[in-house]
Amino acid sequence: MSRTDPVATARPIPRAPWRASLALLGPAFVASIAYVDPGNVAANLTAGARYGYLLVWVLVLANAMAMLVQYQSAKLGIVTGRTLPELLAERMRPRARVLYWLQAEIVALATDLAEVVGGAIALGLLFRVPLPLGAMIVGGVSMALLAVQDHRTQQRFEAAIIGLLAVITIGFLAGLVVSPLSPPGIASGLVPHFDGPDTVLLAASMLGATVMPHAIYVHSALSRDRHRADPHTHVPPTAVARLLRGTRADVLIALGLAGLVNIGMLLLAASTLGGRQGTDTIEGAHSSIVEALGPLVGTAFAIGLLASGLASTAVGSYAGSTIMQGLLRRRVPVVVRRLVTLVPSVALLALGFDPTMSLVVSQVVLSFGIPFALVPLVRLASSRELVGAFAMSPWVKAAAWTSAGLVIVLNLALVWLTFSSGV
Repeated sequence: MSRTDPVATARPIPRAPWRASLALLGPAFVASIAYVDPGNVAANLTAGARYGYLLVWVLVLANAMAMLVQYQSAKLGIVTGRTLPELLAERMRPRARVLYWLQAEIVALATDLAEVVGGAIALGLLFRVPLPLGAMIVGGVSMALLAVQDHRTQQRFEAAIIGLLAVITIGFLAGLVVSPLSPPGIASGLVPHFDGPDTVLLAASMLGATVMPHAIYVHSALSRDRHRADPHTHVPPTAVARLLRGTRADVLIALGLAGLVNIGMLLLAASTLGGRQGTDTIEGAHSSIVEALGPLVGTAFAIGLLASGLASTAVGSYAGSTIMQGLLRRRVPVVVRRLVTLVPSVALLALGFDPTMSLVVSQVVLSFGIPFALVPLVRLASSRELVGAFAMSPWVKAAAWTSAGLVIVLNLALVWLTFSSGV
């Protein structure tokens, strides 16, 4: 009997008590950090500062797509007992595995660059720390976070990341307490529409860069390691069904919170930063927030940015380790990996590379990796041969392929527009 046979005859069971479901929360909160990393901050603030509430609908759509994608990744890990990289490795020849790992590794490094730079910028805003030194501090703290991670005690790592997510939420949304919002403006922003070609480009950058490849890879590992300590042990279909119900709640709550943070940043910018210059950079946005809402709110924003950088770079390193172990079948201690991958970020900042440009370049590199993660995910998660009765229904499958196609097209458009504009 194959490892996937037991789930082929799954049937509905009574819902578990809410306390049992609550105990299943955690993995999605770690994966959700990818959606509130420093790379998202400038785009959200720029959209709100330039066009008010116009593009609220873009973030709502992007968040719905993220929920669908992340749940499918988590489902693969729970149902099969293997991570997405492991499943891909089983279907590839050795040379193809190496090439696939290489592109995934480049994307992971590019993502890590943006996260380290974002944390370094936050330290500069808070303490006037030089960017290279700030990058080393961010790397050191992220290594401390990763040191508590172990598949036998994963909940410690989850608790640390959830704590940072709470700081991110408070830091990025604190300004809404003193910033007057416009309910009619918010309502109008929920209706899909544009206002010229510039808004189309900005919407493409917000929606197209939402789904992060490393978040797709790592969520399958987080869910597998949390819920199936021994992936080779038979799990009854009823238990799998219960785990998936808890996972759906985990994804809805975690990604809902991440979406709230992103939308909150846009609303903050729309209500207070309209017409101000420099909001297309993190430093400029912070300066405008201080000027408009005061130093206390500005400090809270910088603290949220720092927490974002620390959490996202730790999760990124975890994802990189998952990718290497799954595709190359080689395990490198995640703390050692964190130390090695920190070098490019520190070197670029030490050489005077513009931090805003590094964020742009990282998003372009990330765009190339999107199809390599999304397409295999949808194919595997919809395969009845692999996941049995837990395969996607025709409607969900159609929505998944539509989301994947939209994200891929928008990322390709974003790359073309970035180079055609001379960036």
